[in-house]
Amino acid sequence: MSITRELVTWTWEKKCLQAVAALNRNGFTAFYCKTATEAANYILVESGDARSVGFGGSMTIKDLGVETHLLEKGKELLNHSAPGLAAEERLEIMRRQLTCDLFLSGTNALTLSGALVNIDAIGNRVGSMFFGPGKVIVVAGRNKLVDGDIPAAIRRVKDWASPPNARRLNYKTPCAESGFCCDCTSPERICRIISVLERKPKFTELHVLVVNDELGL
Repeated sequence: MSITRELVTWTWEKKCLQAVAALNRNGFTAFYCKTATEAANYILVESGDARSVGFGGSMTIKDLGVETHLLEKGKELLNHSAPGLAAEERLEIMRRQLTCDLFLSGTNALTLSGALVNIDAIGNRVGSMFFGPGKVIVVAGRNKLVDGDIPAAIRRVKDWASPPNARRLNYKTPCAESGFCCDCTSPERICRIISVLERKPKFTELHVLVVNDELGL
């Protein structure tokens, strides 16, 4: 590892650790992971007693590559993004995610003060974060960290997550063409529900893994 990369990794580690400390103060169960592999292994261990595992449509979780391993462990995967599903099948899976044994998701932004900030179009992902599943694991790559307040985190989502996500999902929104948020009125707008978790939801076992690696958008 070059000295430059080593120093960059060290700097990110300090920021990740600050976020983890803040999350734990806010009631979450938070851990620092040096690598994506470490985060994936944590999920596989925590999935031990789970029969059903829900996926929140997260590129971060997809980057971890845990789906195949969970299938090999005999888990029922509730993934509404699986290819070939009809619209009603997708909605039914989203509903079942609300009561699955383990729900996996990324987050759009994580402040260094320990708040999770997300923007959804439907609300199935953030709904499952708040209440219902037996356990929730949220994974945040270092690129999701925001050294600022809630408005700065929302800005991060709209500037860096929403445009590429709209393009990935083939939505006909202005940001999917321009790459820039314009607070549109498009029927396919994906920025419809803004959620902020400043503290752990009262009845939800919510783990947050902060990873010193770039994951998701």
